[in-house]
Amino acid sequence: MVESAAPSPPGAAPQPPRSGALEVLRIFLRLGLTSFGGPVAHLGYFRQEFVERRHWLDERAYADLVALCQFLPGPASSQVGIALGLQRAGVLGALAAWLGFTLPSAVALILFACGVAESAALAASGAVHGLKVVAVAVVAQAVWGMARSLCPDRLRAGIAFAAALLVLAVPTTAGQVGAIVLGGLVGRWALRLAPSAPTAPAHPGLGRRAGAVLLGVFALLLVGLPLLAAAWPATGLAAVAAFYQAGALVFGGGHVVLPLLQAGVVPPGWVSHDAFLAGYGAAQAVPGPLFSFAAYLGTLMPPPLGGWPGGLGLLAAIFLPGALLVLGALPFWEAMRRRPGMQRTLGGLNAAVVGILGAALYDPVWTSAIHSKADFALALAAFGLLLHARLSPVWVVALAVLAGTLLPG
Repeated sequence: MVESAAPSPPGAAPQPPRSGALEVLRIFLRLGLTSFGGPVAHLGYFRQEFVERRHWLDERAYADLVALCQFLPGPASSQVGIALGLQRAGVLGALAAWLGFTLPSAVALILFACGVAESAALAASGAVHGLKVVAVAVVAQAVWGMARSLCPDRLRAGIAFAAALLVLAVPTTAGQVGAIVLGGLVGRWALRLAPSAPTAPAHPGLGRRAGAVLLGVFALLLVGLPLLAAAWPATGLAAVAAFYQAGALVFGGGHVVLPLLQAGVVPPGWVSHDAFLAGYGAAQAVPGPLFSFAAYLGTLMPPPLGGWPGGLGLLAAIFLPGALLVLGALPFWEAMRRRPGMQRTLGGLNAAVVGILGAALYDPVWTSAIHSKADFALALAAFGLLLHARLSPVWVVALAVLAGTLLPG
């Protein structure tokens, strides 16, 4: 059932009607099947789909949402998707967004874990290399568009450059969080913003009481699951606690979570080191969030986990904390981001996010994909098709797969 949007304030751009959960599922399922390149590329795909094409929210609201999810632990791109689904179709929309974006990669990795031999060479194939190259174009388009909108003056451009330098100099979670904090502080005390046109409020989808309950559940599980696992030793409970902690305590998501997962499943003998590395290679070859790697590990777990039920169970365990955090924070975030002081802070935060994305464009996106002149030519062609020809990312991805199979190895 499609709901009507709340009336927009005078002077605000009209918002499209709110969507139903099935429409959200359809859109995110397509993104889950085509969004290669990691969390930074996912944010680029989301921006093109929901800001430029569908106008679900404006550039500033999207950047504010990205800033919130970058600041929270967990898989940032998946949290952005969950928040968009919540705002469009309530709790069912949030669930639909997560399912649509996550299940394609999770199913592929479960099949690989069950012994699909064809997937063994997928990570090194020319087609996957083409997908990595097109991710360069997707991220570059996102950085270009966000920089033009969010860094219109010297101060914010300077914040973006400083954030990029800091992240490149300190390539850890501390560097990313430090860049965001410093950007927010500089924006709060040094940025001067002209009065802006009012924007239609984003529908948070949940009230503050529900948000507070979800934040409480997040904290209770974070503390309680390890205590339960210690009190009642069992492989299933210990694995759920380990995967929940990994999802709750990792900033940056993606590759950052892999060392924690390795330390959680290899030393106890649940998954062999060779099997872990094989799954890591396969995870690079599928679209969607890298946190879906949990589905592969859960499939290989010893009883009572193992098989596809174990894969889906640990997939839910690693995503649950990030979902609880973003759903719990959104009802408070919408009110906070409209205060003048918070808007100045967000101006600095958003500029810092542009810098972080620019740094990520170089490392790891560029460094892992561009190895030759042919790679650069393909990335440049894809960038032109996205930015100037405005070709759908689906077609650009398809062309990149074809071109990747023809590039010299």
